[in-house]
Amino acid sequence: MWCYRGGSISTEPRINDRIRVPEVRLVGPSGEQVGIVPLAKALELAQEYDLDLVEVAANARPPVCKLMDYGKFKYESAMKAREARKNQAHTVIKEMKLRPKIDPHDYDTKKGHVVRFLKQGDKVKITIMFRGREQSRPELGYRLLQRLASDVEDLGFIESNPKQDGRNMIMVLGPHKKKTEAMAEAREAQAARKAEAKANPGKSQNAAETDSVDEDIADEVETAEVETAEAPAEASAEA
Repeated sequence: MWCYRGGSISTEPRINDRIRVPEVRLVGPSGEQVGIVPLAKALELAQEYDLDLVEVAANARPPVCKLMDYGKFKYESAMKAREARKNQAHTVIKEMKLRPKIDPHDYDTKKGHVVRFLKQGDKVKITIMFRGREQSRPELGYRLLQRLASDVEDLGFIESNPKQDGRNMIMVLGPHKKKTEAMAEAREAQAARKAEAKANPGKSQNAAETDSVDEDIADEVETAEVETAEAPAEASAEA
């Protein structure tokens, strides 16, 4: 019976005694070319310099190996990868739901959230929800979407024009500012707040509370705000 023994394939380079070739093309600790030497000689040089012999190009003929501190190399590579992930910008699409006959105060509140999302460099999907006889008046939703787009035109643009999707009408707003730019500005603002907090210790607690409130609002707007604003309208529609 044929049996397959599965296992993970290591992506780590071979080092020291794991290298199984008769000779290697050796690169010194400072990047200098030593030349083609027997494996035993390369290992001897690695011990002499108190370094590791690391295979950096396994497919070359002969394989290319370098003398280096492999532990330090792995640490620096991990730090670079971490920094790259930290600066990586992920495209996020936020969603905001409105009713065709939304109250002016609720409209201002939801517009404020849209402004915040666009400033953060995120796209915003605006959904107009029609209920009952409102479905026969799609122009109400269209005018509301155009009004919102006009109010935030300095921060975003219409990426996807309004279109009917069942009982909803959807429009997507894209930010003028790129996500990376928004992240850089946010880091600068945070650094400025920290500097101000050090200069004025009495205000540091208030600044921290303000930042926490802003983050909570941004994270929960898709759920709590929508449910709170739409519950009375749904009840009247059912009646």
